[in-house]
Order: sequence, then C-alpha cells, then structure tokens
Amino acid sequence: MLKNGTPNGSPWAKLSGPNLGYVLEMYDVYLESPESVDADLVELFKEYGAPTVSEDAVDFSAANQVDSNNFGKVLAAVQLADAIRAHGHLAADIYPLNDRPKDSSRLDPSSYGLSEADLVEIPASLLMKNAPSHIQNGSQAIEYLKSFYTDKIAYEFAHIINSQERQWIQSKIESSSMKVELSVEERKALLERLSEIEGFEKFIHRTFVGAKRFSIEGLDTLVVLLDELVRQSEKQHTKQILIGMAHRGRLNVLTHIINKPYDMMFADFAHVPNESFLPKDDSLEITTGWFGDVKYHMGATHTAKSGLKVKLAYNPSHLEVVSPVVVGQTRAAQEVTTKTGVAAQDQKAAYSVLIHGDAAFPGQGIVTETLNYSRVRGYQTGGSIHVIANNMIGFTTEYYDSRSTHYSSDPAKGFEVPVVHVNADDVEAVIAVARLAFEYREKFGKDILIDLIGYRRFGHNEMDEPLVTNPTMYHAIHKHPTVRELYGKQLVSEKVVEDAEVKKLQADIQKTMQDAFDRVREVPEAEHKDIVIPEVVLNGYPEVPTGVKEEALVKMNAELLSWPSEFSAFKKLEKILKRREEPFNGKGKIDWAHAETLALGSILQDGNPIRMTGQDAQRGTFAHRHLVLHDEKTGAELVPLHHISDANASFVVYNSPLTEAAVLGYEFGYNLENEKALVIWEAQYGDFANMAQVMFDQFISASRAKWGQKSGLVMLLPHAYEGQGPEHSSARLERYLQMAGENNWTVANLSSAANYFHILRRQAKMLGEETMRPLIIVSPKSLLRHPLVGAEVADLASGQFETVLEQPGLGNQTEKVERILLASGKMAIDLADKVKDGKGFDHLHIVRVEQLYPFPSEKIQAIVERFPNAKEIAWVQEEPQNMGSWTFADPYLRDLAGAKSVRYIGRVKRSSPAEGDGEAHKTEQSRIIEEAVSL
Repeated sequence: MLKNGTPNGSPWAKLSGPNLGYVLEMYDVYLESPESVDADLVELFKEYGAPTVSEDAVDFSAANQVDSNNFGKVLAAVQLADAIRAHGHLAADIYPLNDRPKDSSRLDPSSYGLSEADLVEIPASLLMKNAPSHIQNGSQAIEYLKSFYTDKIAYEFAHIINSQERQWIQSKIESSSMKVELSVEERKALLERLSEIEGFEKFIHRTFVGAKRFSIEGLDTLVVLLDELVRQSEKQHTKQILIGMAHRGRLNVLTHIINKPYDMMFADFAHVPNESFLPKDDSLEITTGWFGDVKYHMGATHTAKSGLKVKLAYNPSHLEVVSPVVVGQTRAAQEVTTKTGVAAQDQKAAYSVLIHGDAAFPGQGIVTETLNYSRVRGYQTGGSIHVIANNMIGFTTEYYDSRSTHYSSDPAKGFEVPVVHVNADDVEAVIAVARLAFEYREKFGKDILIDLIGYRRFGHNEMDEPLVTNPTMYHAIHKHPTVRELYGKQLVSEKVVEDAEVKKLQADIQKTMQDAFDRVREVPEAEHKDIVIPEVVLNGYPEVPTGVKEEALVKMNAELLSWPSEFSAFKKLEKILKRREEPFNGKGKIDWAHAETLALGSILQDGNPIRMTGQDAQRGTFAHRHLVLHDEKTGAELVPLHHISDANASFVVYNSPLTEAAVLGYEFGYNLENEKALVIWEAQYGDFANMAQVMFDQFISASRAKWGQKSGLVMLLPHAYEGQGPEHSSARLERYLQMAGENNWTVANLSSAANYFHILRRQAKMLGEETMRPLIIVSPKSLLRHPLVGAEVADLASGQFETVLEQPGLGNQTEKVERILLASGKMAIDLADKVKDGKGFDHLHIVRVEQLYPFPSEKIQAIVERFPNAKEIAWVQEEPQNMGSWTFADPYLRDLAGAKSVRYIGRVKRSSPAEGDGEAHKTEQSRIIEEAVSL
C-alpha cells in the first residue's frame, strides 16, 4: 500500500538535492518499467510510495542544466560533498602538536570517480544551498566546503536525528557565520587576556617552586571560551552560569572567570590568611569549612555588575562526579517553587558548563549517566554546554590505552549531542565555537559538546617529569610555542600591535602579579590553631514540636482522597487508598506510607517545596506509596498533593532513570541551590546506594567540613532481613555510621510510622538553618504495613521525633529487670512481636534506638539507671556482627553501662550480608530472638 507524502519514518525524509532528484527520476522509470529499476529501490517504492519535494529540496533549475547522461557524476559529487560534511573532521587541522595522522581518503574526488573537469561542469548550487555568488561550479564548491570542514574547527552532527537541527548547524557553518570578526581593540584585549592567563601560571611556577597547581598551560583558551560564554550570557540576561570541572586549570578559572584576586590566590600558596584580600563589594562569595580542602578543589561565586552569577562548584579529585551535582544545582536555579503544583521552570535563567578531562569523559560511567538526564522530564535543564579540556593524555596514559573510540568525545554522540572539535591554539576559532554552543543551546534546548584540543605543557602535576613516560609527545611540546606567543606573532605580522607592545604587556602583567605578591608578603603567617567546629553544629538538632493539629490532618486526609469525578482510579488501588479514612473514624492505624503522605502535605502547608525522586518512587518499590495516580482509562496522572488546601510550595515526585551515583549527586546539587526544599532520594533497595558511594564519601558526608556547604538531603534506604538473600537485605548501615562524625548527618533506623512523620517534619523545619544536615533513614520493607508500626491520629497531632522509644508493657517492675535489650528497626519490631504485652518477660526491658547517629547516649543512660538490678545490656541486631550498628554502638554502651556487662546478640561475622536460603534465615532469626529474650 502506497503511503502519501514523505513521513519522517520513511527513507525519503532525509533526502534533498540531487539525491532526491535521482530518486524522483527513478520513481518515474519505476512507474513505466519497474523491471529496469534496482530491486532495492522497487521494494522501497512499494512500501513508501513516491517521495515529495520539500522546501529544502533540490534546485531543479540547476539540475536541468545537467546533461541526463552525467547524472551519475552529479550523484557522485553530492556524495563527495556529503562526505566532506560528515567526515571532514578526520582531515581537519585540530591538533596543535600536529601529532595525529589526518585521514582525507573520503575527501578525494577520485575516490568517487570524479575529475576536476567533472566537478567544473556541475553547478555549485547542486552541492550547496545558498552558495555565495563567487562560488559558481562544483570544483569551487568542494574546495569551499573543505575550507570550512577541514580547518581549525571540525564538526560532527550527522548522527542527530532532527533534520532541523542538522540544517541549522550546516547553515551556520556554510554561511561563513562561524568566522569571527574582531575589532583591533578586541584583538588587543584578547592578547592581553592570553598574557594574563599565561603570566599567572608562569608567576606561580617561578615564585612557588614545586607547588601543585595543575596548570592550564596548553589549554589557555579554555578561559577565553568561558569569557565568551559570560559575554553571550550577559547579552541574553541569563541569571546564572554554573561551572563544574576537575582540578586542571581550576586556579586560572577561579582567578580570571570567578575573579578571585591575585593577592588572595597567592596568599593561599603562601599559607597566610587571605580574608583581607576579599573584595569589599560582595562580588565574590567563598565558603570554607572548619577542616578545609586543597586550593584546587575549592569553588566560589562571582556576581558581575550585570547581575549575572557565575558559580564554580566545589569538587574533590573524583573528576567527573561533580557533573550531576552541577546539573542538579542548575535545575534548582531554573525553578520557582513558591506555588503549588509542579515547580515552574525557566530553562534560560541558568545553564551549566561541564568541563571534562579527555581521559575521564569516555572512562567515567557517571558522564554517561549525566548525559542521559539531558532530556528526561524530571532532570532536563534545557541543555548543558560540555567542554572536553583535551590534553591528549591521561596522567601518563596515552589515548590508545585510554579508550576504544576515535575521539574522547564519542560517547556523547549516542545522545544526539553535536560535537565541535577545535584547535585550542586558534584563539578566534575558540570564540566562534563558544558562540555556536551558546546559540545552539538557546535555540534547541539541548546539550552540545566542544572538544577543545590542546596539550599539557607539564606533567600531571608540576613535580612530574613527563619525558619518563611520554618522551615523543613532550619533546614536541617543549618545542611548541604557547598560544600567547602564536597570537602575539600573528597580531604583529598583521600590524595590529608592535613587538615592543607585546613584550611590555608581559612585563606589566608580571609587575601586577609581583605587586600582589608583595602585599601578601606583608601578612604574617597564620599561627596554627586547633580546628574549631561551630557550636551550632556540635549542638545538633534542637528538640522542636512537629505535631499537626488533628483538624488539619482530617481536612488534608479528606482532600487527598477526593478525586475529580471524571478521574477513573484503578479500582483495587482506590479501595486500598480509601482505607486511609478508617484511622480518622477510630478504626485501624496510620501505616508508614500514609504517615509519609500526611507529613509531606503538612510540610507543603508550612511553605517548603518538596522534590522526591528514585527508581519507582511514585508508586514505591513495595507498592505502598502511590503519590501519583493513573487514570485506568486514559493513563492521565493525578497528584493528590497538588490539591490540598493551604499549600504554599511546589511538589514533584519523579521516577528516576536506573542510576544511583548521578541521581544522588543531582539531588545533592539541587538541595545546595535550594536550601529550603525538602529533597528526598529513595533507593529501590538500600544496597543500590553502593553505586553512589562516592557521593556519600566525597560530598554528602563531608561537604560542610571541607567547603562550608550545607545540605538537608534525605536518603531513604530500604533495609531489613526478610529471607530474600544477600543482595537486598542490607542497606550497609555500617558504612554511614563509619563516616559519622562532627554531627555531619543524622542516621535513623525507625520502628514507628509516627516517628517517621515527625523526623520528616523536623528535617523540614531545619532547612535553610545553620542546624540543617543530611538525613539517612534505613527505611522498612515488611514493616510498611505492620500493625505494630502503625500510628494513631493523636500520635501525629502532638509530640516530636523521639530518638529512643521504650517497649510498651515492659519494664514496669523496675527491680525485676535483669537484662536491657537495645535494638532498632525491624529487629525491634520482631522482639516486640515476641514479647507481645510483656507477660512472662518481667526480666526484660527493650529500648528501640530510633536515631543511631548522633547516638542518644544521655537518654539511654537515663533509662538504664531506672533498673538497679540489671546485670547486662545487650545489643540485638539482624545483621552479621561485623556489619550493622553493633561496632558503632559498642563504645557508647560501654561508656554508659557502669558495672553492667555489654554483649552482642546476632549473627556471627560474615563476608556476605545475609543467608541465601529463606528457611536458613528464619532459623537464624528465631535463634537470635530466643537468645535475646531468654535468661
């Protein structure tokens, strides 16, 4: 059956020019005598019918000038022109050291059976749309195309599916708009900028001999590229640029893009206080923690006179892990969260610039994770501008040992990201690609990548000798002039400046830096001081009331269960959710998910926006949450929390892509930018957080101590031993307790839905305050619906989060208690299930430790002191002895036990977290419980 028109799914959709003309001609032949047409074409004609001519199709007036006998030559010439566009990058002059072979085999006319005479006979307009008037024939057109596609800038965009994007990029290239026209004054200013960039590195190299700085030299034009993005952003009234990068070149970017003064930077090298050099106009914001970090991990924020904020993110040495953090910050900077419903997003208000290493871009999986967010609903930011700061080497590893791809940028092509390679020694070409990248993002709202190809003038750090491992490359580098030298000679040769001016410029800049350093030398070295943690951090969370009036809960609950009449909820789910009316009618209890929804609603009413994400977070891994309902007839979504009264902030819950490291970094970044937002990430299972361990280690646990950055991020990690094997039993609680120190975060293992309600509300009340800190909750699985975990309405209407809970029915006869059991989470409920109402267990008391860190020693000690005859304190857990919370709690317990013995009851030390057999699990769990309750 023939199809009308040229649908995008047909093979004709991408045809234009002579290609389309040829197919149209063959279709006419096919209608007359199908047997004379190639069999493959016949099948396509049968399937898709006749192609139609679009606005961008062939210029038939030019095609009519071609003898029909020469149409094969025209087709070959079109193939040659297309090859130049698609493969010209392989022959381009993009390597400053000229140390990579160029492949021009696809660009040779003879490879297509064409001679110079053949090309001269072909009209230029058949090969180029809107060819300039001086380009008359095919030979001139081919050379003209080569001048664009094989020069200092090379392009890869054939992999982009959207034809509008491809045509836009092609027109930008072939219309000469990539040619930068700078005035004399602009070129002089550019030379001065290059002199500052190089002079800064040389001054440090000479003045602070052997100090690590991870020099930018060889990629000096990275700063020029960022300068141009700042200029373009100011023209378009962008509010924020957020930059993420590793350590190479960071000090130069801090100095010349973020405008950290020279004397302030030199003070860091000289180990003297730098506060006196901080600009007095509040244009520079720098935060530091009490423990600090090395200078090439630090960030800062500069506010320009135009109002544009440029932020350089703090980043550890884990290279690419900052990328999702910055993209998360960008999303937060784009959103207005002060109204109900989904947060309003302005993608042009802010954007991220992610600067990657050439070895790290294809080598680090988190790069691909972050690229995958570029067009995902809950994570897109309207495109990031990626820059590969391409040194052509990784530490000492050559490219052939570093990747399987031709370019380090190749992974981006799988996400339809256009790639522009540029020779970092061509300053004006770098400016051109910066403009292209900015304009592309503005127009299409997508990622774009600039592969800035240079070299690394010294070793990985300034103490390395690269000739040991990479002699060929470094002999070439030692002979290669700097980009400042090259540009200076170019301007001298073009009579823009005199050679004497170039030399004076260098001397003036070195004097400026020497003057700055002289000011630093007047500052006495700082005396060693003990590390002082702020009191507000040491004091921990204050006890705050978190109850919500019962009448408010009743009203909210009714609104959450009232859906539009036209909405058809899934009947089984509707029945389940309608049961949430029962606790307010004196029947049943409020389970975990119900308490969570009421907590979230009340937090919205208090004015805090909420962002919750995770794999299957909308429904919940265990089919318990259902924050997003789906019409079973239309699939339309309904979010009940968007329709409650008195809410003053936005609410979103997104199912995340199947990633952990990047998504957790993204949510951390979002919360850094919007401190008042309650940001919650839920792992599908707690052990999935293993894949995000670097985010816990380098950012979440230590960002305040290192960099002075506060976060109130909440992480829900499902945890508990249910006989389902080793993989999804343990959230690896011990890891977070091992990293606990300086009140850096809260770690909780809860056994009460009411306590969950209150801890979420307590967390929200601390957002934006000096007391805020991250919260890790090892959340339940089977306990989600357990009756002993459920809450009464009154439990939510009054009270606060309790760090410890005592087992009801036990401990009433204080003189009879001989053993005090401490447990948390599911183990506490298993013990509660065993002792029931307490009859027959007068010798026991059970304390549920709901908050593990900060450890509630004083409250536990006060409980222990009530039982004068208690002989021992036992810690009971389901995890193996070398895991879970025992080794963390042990020293605390011994400090408060006095003369009482302290013992452990649980599984023995294991290498794997849990048994693989369900029956073996039940047997061992029963043994632990019996040992715990029996004298």
